[in-house]
Amino acid sequence: MTTTFTEPSESPALLLLGKRRDPLSERGVDCPGGLPEASDPDLVERARAAKAALGERVFILGHHYQRDEVIQFADVTGDSFKLARDAAARPEAEFIVFCGVHFMAESADILTSDDQTVVLPDMAAGCSMADMANINQVEDAWEQLAEAGIADRTVPVTYMNSTAAIKAFCGRNQGVVCTSSNAEVAMRWAYDQVGGVDGDGKVLFLPDQHLGRNTAVLQLGLALEDCVVYDPRKPYGGNTPEELERARVILWKGHCSVHGRFRKENVDAAREKVPGINVLVHPECTHEVVTGADYVGSTEFIIKTLDAAEPGSSWVIGTELNLVRRLANAHPDKDIHFLEDTVCFCSTMNRIDLPHLVWALESLVAGDVVNRIVVDEQTQTEARVALDRMLALPAKDASQD
Repeated sequence: MTTTFTEPSESPALLLLGKRRDPLSERGVDCPGGLPEASDPDLVERARAAKAALGERVFILGHHYQRDEVIQFADVTGDSFKLARDAAARPEAEFIVFCGVHFMAESADILTSDDQTVVLPDMAAGCSMADMANINQVEDAWEQLAEAGIADRTVPVTYMNSTAAIKAFCGRNQGVVCTSSNAEVAMRWAYDQVGGVDGDGKVLFLPDQHLGRNTAVLQLGLALEDCVVYDPRKPYGGNTPEELERARVILWKGHCSVHGRFRKENVDAAREKVPGINVLVHPECTHEVVTGADYVGSTEFIIKTLDAAEPGSSWVIGTELNLVRRLANAHPDKDIHFLEDTVCFCSTMNRIDLPHLVWALESLVAGDVVNRIVVDEQTQTEARVALDRMLALPAKDASQD
């Protein structure tokens, strides 16, 4: 059975790279040096030549959500934490070029040696979810939890998709980092620090409310009523002190701009269109989408599930479009669909394009380090505490996000 992947229609609401840009609001969208457009065939050869000139001095990491034109030059591909660990395992590489987003490059800088230099080809490649948890807001929220009398019974757990400053906050407040594959283990560890899941301790989950809620309810057995959302723009996050006292999970008001687009109506439409279709989604999706799916897991889980699927089986996938398209091309014997009917790229991840990669590599060849990512020593130390706690967790693999 051979099928052709159907491209979703282009949404006018998205600012797609290579088609439109807003230099007044987006940093780093231009490449110094007047590089040609990505369609220039010379760019591929220039990237090959620059990478060959650098040899083992450079190690290129490519996140699953990257464009194909960039992925082809990656030495390894994976999710954010896997790539950061891969970088740490290559101490001979002088330059780590991280084709991902800012928080991922920060994690690589934390986990690699001081002798290694981490480069992000475009400094505008950020993460809207990570940006939703500002360190000043989180510190203020912690003070309000103290005022409510619950901070000493609350353990902060931050998703890997957060800034180094938030990871450091967790490190100095007896908290931990988690990935989407080990969020259950991390949250159970957190509750064990304050009397267990059945006690009166609490978890402050940052910055993705959906992963926190889905984990708490579907894996830890807590009720939706045990969860409250903390809006940093409101006193006590928009809750009363009594509501915070009753809560078991305090969910930061953050979300993924890509996975948050999927709706239960998309799931229902897919099942109506293709009877017997398998619905496979990422746990950053909303609770109603996750509960309506057949399979839920990280990017690595999604890839492995499709690899193991029976030929001729039908799938609809709720995650970033670059990955879904790549999976469809890799599995022509399976009927693979995208869960939404309009484009759903990670727009910030897509800022890493071939012109930026060529510019970064050619600059390194010329002896010029551009867009270096440096996490200060104190933040590194504190963030590493929270990361090391995650690495010490039992059972589930901590290499997926």
